[in-house]
Amino acid sequence: MKPPMDLVRGTVDVLILKSLSWEPMHGYQVSNWIRRITDDELQVEEGTLYPALHRLQHRGLITAEWGLSENNRRAKYYSLTRRGQDVLSERSRTWERYARAVSRVLSATGLEPA
Repeated sequence: MKPPMDLVRGTVDVLILKSLSWEPMHGYQVSNWIRRITDDELQVEEGTLYPALHRLQHRGLITAEWGLSENNRRAKYYSLTRRGQDVLSERSRTWERYARAVSRVLSATGLEPA
């Protein structure tokens, strides 16, 4: 069963915003950070990552500027905006509530709440 698209899109967006909360990164760094921080459990492929970066930029949550990568190659670096920080805080709280609720459902031992 595939998860609903808006759930997937919202998940990718918040992961990207979180990855940019410390410093500007180019797309490969964002993808690599998510993969590393989740011990390879989550991988954001290029076909998902770059449309999400463009969507977040269009919504004013991140900005982009060209720079040189660690390999001395031209790369677009993405930075979190103030609005992006606010949205990240809001969505982080929402995801924490969601995760707690799902955890309660999965750990249920009967029809009635404990």
